[in-house]
Amino acid sequence: MATDATRPRAFDPTAYESFRFVACSLDDSGRVSLRYALDDEIDFVEELHLPLDGAVGEADRRRVEGLLSLLHWVAGVSYFKTALPPTVACETGSPPPAVADLLEALYSEGLAELAYTNELAGLPRPRFPRSSETRERARPADPSLRRVLVPIGGGKDSAVAVEIMRRSGAELALFSIGDAAPIARTVAVAGLPRLLVRRRLDPQLQELNAAGAINGHVPITAIVSCVALLTAALRGFDTVVMANERSASSGNVGWDGVEVNHQFSKGLRAERLLQAALADVTAGLQLFSVLRPASELAIARAFARMEPYHMAFTSCNAVFLGDPAARSESWCCDCPKCRFVFLALAPFSSPAHLREVFGRDLLADDRQFPGFALLTATGGHKPFECVGEVQESLAAIRMLAADGRWSEHPVVRRLAAEVLPQFPASAGDPDAVLALSDEHAVPGAVLADVGAVLGA
Repeated sequence: MATDATRPRAFDPTAYESFRFVACSLDDSGRVSLRYALDDEIDFVEELHLPLDGAVGEADRRRVEGLLSLLHWVAGVSYFKTALPPTVACETGSPPPAVADLLEALYSEGLAELAYTNELAGLPRPRFPRSSETRERARPADPSLRRVLVPIGGGKDSAVAVEIMRRSGAELALFSIGDAAPIARTVAVAGLPRLLVRRRLDPQLQELNAAGAINGHVPITAIVSCVALLTAALRGFDTVVMANERSASSGNVGWDGVEVNHQFSKGLRAERLLQAALADVTAGLQLFSVLRPASELAIARAFARMEPYHMAFTSCNAVFLGDPAARSESWCCDCPKCRFVFLALAPFSSPAHLREVFGRDLLADDRQFPGFALLTATGGHKPFECVGEVQESLAAIRMLAADGRWSEHPVVRRLAAEVLPQFPASAGDPDAVLALSDEHAVPGAVLADVGAVLGA
């Protein structure tokens, strides 16, 4: 048991009135410092080390000033969440209108899961001030892609995004924050240069969490996107290509007037808000998700054809835990993410191959049935994880039930007998789920490549 001297001092989130954006800086070596505070009592400093090919000069700093500010505002959500104070103070200047719109979404709907799981009275809804100053917005309607940066997370989606963009003919480089084993293995398979960022969260976060701070999921994809954009601008890239799929726009449960969505900052609405914010702070730089037309099931179909990546990738979040002692080396095979990825790949893979990839056949283990059923929201709401839509899980189950390689697996039999009858016959139609959508921001120059990789 901790002694009085080592036990964290109790933290009362209700004691704080304001979250302050204090300062941000970029030094000559590429070190970014982001400073925040709760009232005048607790100061936070986050640091990132960007991979540069030379010293940062004053002209560079002026050129990326808006992107640095955007990162400062977006990354603050990790510290704001400790107390969710009612007001914010932008001491480095007020964000432009489109940036303020993005921030108000990230600091409310982006924290909806946190508020819901902590059983708070409702969403945080801070209001951000708005500046009248914006940058020049003029740019081509469909800008060309010359130098493209693709963030890599170590999962199947970013690998598919890389292979689509490889077809485009653009100069490609990969990007990651940290070097977790699945990321390093995926980079090795891709055989492309990679820009590696090191991120250091303020260590007080862990201490405050232990002492009673509000803790939970944050809109991490928005933060990663802003780090990638700043890195891209400093290294002369014109485009950041994300690997966010259509399914990310689908939420988990309705609450407090919104759809609580674990993947809010991966969804199409957040992408459009970020694109508008980007246009307010810089020119000549674009971001879009090349996988947006596709469901997770369509992405899994494409990934199943990319065997060199199969022993490299891992989508299980246990591999990325902050505590090294709790971190898994590979698939834990007992979480919603493991189950969904297994379910999505199974219609396009043999049982023997997935046993080789995962180390186990999850659909042969009857104890896994409740977890697979929950992917269809049977027995509760869809899990708070990066898993596909209910319709996708239903489509995968229908495909497996008709596939002789899988139909006699215990979990597949139960899903077909106990879950499918609870839905209309039209629910989870595989053809509809696998079809590509027209709702996206993919430039026309890449659409043929998207269709070639993600089509049947």
